[in-house]
Amino acid sequence: MKKGEIYEGIVEKIEFPNKGILHIEDEKVIVKNALPGQKIQFLVNKKRKGKCEGRLMQVLERSEIETAETVCPHFGICGGCLYQTIPYETQLEIKKEQVKELLDGVCEEYEFEGIKGSPLADCYRNKMEFTFGDEVKDGPLALGMHKKGSFYDIVTVDGCRIVNEDYSRILKATLTYFEKKNTPFYHRFTHEGYLRHLLVRRASYTGEILVALVTTGQEGPELAAWKEELLALPLNGKIAGILHIVNDSLADAIKSDRMEILYGQDFFYEELLGLKFRISTFSFFQTNTKGAEVLYETAREYVGSLCEGEEEPSSIVYDLYSGTGTIAQLMAPVAKKVIGVEIVEEAVEAARENARQNGLENCEFIAGDVLKVLDEIEEKPDFIILDPPRDGVHPKALSRIISYGVERLVYISCKPTSLARDLEIFIENGYEAVRCVPVDQFPFTTGIETVVLLSRRQD
Repeated sequence: MKKGEIYEGIVEKIEFPNKGILHIEDEKVIVKNALPGQKIQFLVNKKRKGKCEGRLMQVLERSEIETAETVCPHFGICGGCLYQTIPYETQLEIKKEQVKELLDGVCEEYEFEGIKGSPLADCYRNKMEFTFGDEVKDGPLALGMHKKGSFYDIVTVDGCRIVNEDYSRILKATLTYFEKKNTPFYHRFTHEGYLRHLLVRRASYTGEILVALVTTGQEGPELAAWKEELLALPLNGKIAGILHIVNDSLADAIKSDRMEILYGQDFFYEELLGLKFRISTFSFFQTNTKGAEVLYETAREYVGSLCEGEEEPSSIVYDLYSGTGTIAQLMAPVAKKVIGVEIVEEAVEAARENARQNGLENCEFIAGDVLKVLDEIEEKPDFIILDPPRDGVHPKALSRIISYGVERLVYISCKPTSLARDLEIFIENGYEAVRCVPVDQFPFTTGIETVVLLSRRQD
């Protein structure tokens, strides 16, 4: 095969997260966003050091597994979901095999417990970050997700399948309001314009909604009428707060230079496995509430096996990368004390408030980088729970965690490739995987969570 030439072939499988695998002329080729069984046309755009990558040009023939009856109207244009044309059970099978292949590559003997699906496949997300822009250069105002394969173009996703219809009503009302006002969106090249993002969070159980409009500090229309239009919408849930966030940073991320509460409050409440959680604008909380219950029940069961037979809880548990303290509070009943460490101060404050709300007195939350904070904690752990960001655990922090020599750990991962890399280091340092189960939190997308129980080898 030669770089710059176009080829055709049938995709054999898909490796995490979206790498379609083909063999052409005895060479392995990776083509992203192609599904197993599809006959595709692709352009070879990278070839070096024995690796060959292609860019998907078109799907010539659909795969036999593409039999889903309902497909999102934005599929193929929006870059958010890959598996819309595949039935949910088939999606689970693909994700299960992806995780198992990665873990089999580093773990010798362990119990692989299949895969657990999300209780909801549709309307499961509790948070969406929409972006203002245009679908084509100098086109009308759009509000939604980035167009597939584009850094600039935006698709208005007012019929998104993976969120409650309240999101679409809020999105459409917001877009219509600013269209009428001829309000410009923020251009990344010129750094001019007003509208940047619309953040919507909606609790699955309480139905409370938080809406945040993110703009630059440049001149824009008054927002009182926009607020009133949102409050008048016929929603399934109830708006708890409407916020205006000003962000003048150059980065294309939702940040806050200052915030004004236009209505209500800057937080809402959600429930999870019998506990109540206060969630603020930037607090981390699993984006699939009912799926998170499956995930955390699994982690709690793994931890609970350590404490069986104890008349009085005696274990010190570290919950590292603790977010708003969800895991820590769920583990509190089976531990003497749970210590959570989280770098986002706002999330730590929320965790402390959540523990107070739930009457848990044996939870302590520390704000700081895991790598820097561990040496400052006097109580040493009997058990460690890891729930790191997508890139996994920092190598220096991983070395520090291993040095505690705890008998067991639970690792909750949202990126199986990072998990496999970190597991290899654990195994090199005397640990072994005992049990593992992927838990799907992200139907129709490539994302997958995985829970692993690790034990120190008894040599």
